[in-house]
Amino acid sequence: MSAVLEALAYQADGTPRPRAVKLPVDPFDGRVHEAAMHQAVKVYMANQRQGTAQTKTRGFVSGGNQKPWRQKGTGRARQGSIRSPLWPGGGTMFGPHPREYRLAIPKKLRGLARRSALNARAQEQALAIIAPLAFEEPKTKRMAELIAKMGLDGHKVLVLTSELKVNVVLSARNIPLVDVMRYSDASTYDILHADSVVIEEAALGSLESGGEMKHEPRPKKKAKAARRPDAEAEPVTARPAKRKAAKPAAKKAPAASAKKTEKPKATAKAKPKAAAKKPAAKKPGKKKD
Repeated sequence: MSAVLEALAYQADGTPRPRAVKLPVDPFDGRVHEAAMHQAVKVYMANQRQGTAQTKTRGFVSGGNQKPWRQKGTGRARQGSIRSPLWPGGGTMFGPHPREYRLAIPKKLRGLARRSALNARAQEQALAIIAPLAFEEPKTKRMAELIAKMGLDGHKVLVLTSELKVNVVLSARNIPLVDVMRYSDASTYDILHADSVVIEEAALGSLESGGEMKHEPRPKKKAKAARRPDAEAEPVTARPAKRKAAKPAAKKAPAASAKKTEKPKATAKAKPKAAAKKPAAKKPGKKKD
C-alpha cells in the first residue's frame, strides 16, 4: 500500500493548525502519471482555441480579372492577374482558415490525470487544507489578508470550495493571482497552473489529524523586470586591462668573472708605408727612319 499523504491545515481566518491532516486515499493514492497529465493539458489547451482565423486566397480578393499586359513583347515577366500572391494586395498562399481544434480524451484517462495532479501538489507540499470559508459579503481585503496570513502572497493560488460560494468568488475576483472554483470543477490544467492549491476540508470529507508540521511561508518568485525600449542604457564600465606578467630578469654574472672572460685588445702596430715604385727605364730601341 502507498504511504498516506499529509497536508498543512489552517483555520478559516488563515491561522495554522498545530497538526497536519491525513489526506484520503481516494484520490490521494500517491500515484503520479506524467503521460496522462501531459495528454490532459494538451487536450485542454487545444479545446481553448477558437479556430476562427481566416485569410483570403486569390479567389476571394476583389479585382484582378484582367490580364495586366500582354503575354509577350513587353520585356517583363508574364503575369495573369494583379491579385496573384506575388503582388502587393494579392491573395495569401497557405494561410489559416476556420477549422476545429477540439480533441477528446477518455473519461478514465482524464480522471487519472486529475488525481495525478493532486498527488503531485501534495508531494511537493504545495497543497493545504482550510476550514470552510464563510463570507457574509464580498470583501477583497479579507481574502487578501487570508492569503497573506497563509504565507502564499505573491503566488498563484487556487482555492477549491466544496460548493459554489458566490461571496468567496467575488472576494477573489480582483486579486490577479488568486482563483476560486468548486473542487469538482477543477481540471488538471487548473491544478498544475497554480503554485499552491487550497482545498476546503468539507470538499474531502472528515479528515484525520496527522503529525506535527512546520508552517513556513513559501519564498516569493522574483518577477523578471521588463526592459523598456526607451530606458537609458546603463553605462558600460571598461574592464581593467590584464597586466602581463613580468619576465624574470636574467641573472648577471659577477664583475670579477666578467673581467676574466674579457681579453685585452691587441694594439695594432703601424705598418711602414711601402716605398713608391720608380718608373721603369725605357729600353733603347731602333729608330725608325
